[in-house]
Amino acid sequence: MLAVIATHGHCFDGLCSAVMFTRLLRHLRPNDPLSFRYHSMGYGPGQNGVDPKILVGDENAILDYRFTKTDKLTWYFDHHVSAFPTDVEKVAYAEGSEKPKRQMFHDGTYGSCTKLIADIGRERFGLDTGPMKSLVEWADVIDSASFPTAEMAVRREEPVLQLMTVVEQSADDAFIGRMVVRLLLESVEDVARAPDIKAAYAPLYESRLAFIEMVQKAAVARGPVVVVDLSDQIIDVAGKFVTYALYPQSVYSVYLTRSKTKCKISVGYNPWCNIPRTHNIAEICEQYGGGGHPVVGAVSVLADEVDKAKAITAEIVERLGG
Repeated sequence: MLAVIATHGHCFDGLCSAVMFTRLLRHLRPNDPLSFRYHSMGYGPGQNGVDPKILVGDENAILDYRFTKTDKLTWYFDHHVSAFPTDVEKVAYAEGSEKPKRQMFHDGTYGSCTKLIADIGRERFGLDTGPMKSLVEWADVIDSASFPTAEMAVRREEPVLQLMTVVEQSADDAFIGRMVVRLLLESVEDVARAPDIKAAYAPLYESRLAFIEMVQKAAVARGPVVVVDLSDQIIDVAGKFVTYALYPQSVYSVYLTRSKTKCKISVGYNPWCNIPRTHNIAEICEQYGGGGHPVVGAVSVLADEVDKAKAITAEIVERLGG
């Protein structure tokens, strides 16, 4: 039996969600000869769902990613409040949830999709999630930005955070498939300390140091918002928390970065500022074709649409009070 799993790519929570769902499906079908095919899904310009053509399995799952209306879908787990691009998807999800052969779960209150799958798996399907306890905890901390300090997130001294960095840069289809197998057999800490992960992280560490220096030079405080425009160069390694370490009293951050394929506006709330959040970032990003969570979100446009990206950045900064 073939299971096709489309999950959020280049994302630690997306990878861990694939691990947890694979464990769940094996639990539910212990006597079936299962094979798995993984697809890494991105949030680039115009990517509002999964192409139904890739859902060719006996079981087809979408994890940690926008809902797609298709009769092929048999499983859905997500925690993004922007999971449904239009009312069409909302209605299709509601209708699918009522069908006994389709398992649909969405809860925007969860910090991670991994924990959502673990909880549903344990409570509804009797899945033993004990061996995955550390994996779930790390996915939840990382995706909800529940680090004790901004410095911990920036320095990334813990091996699991270094694994996270590798995942964010390398998580294509093949990488996800290999890592799911390893994370089902080994603890997340052991995988993070493996020689190949250390070797993959080494050049990324140097790139991160260069990125931090770029942010230090480009960051501008505008009221409660710190703005970082790095669109004048191609950047492959970025970070979400640098401004919170540099400007601990800032409430929001807005980054504009450019890669070979897209311009990305990343928006976030500083969870360490001790100032209440007054904006739903996901709702703001949705108005420009993006999405996310109330505390973090992003918008992507084409790589050559720099002026458009700058205009969106300026509008978002103004809306956040900058």
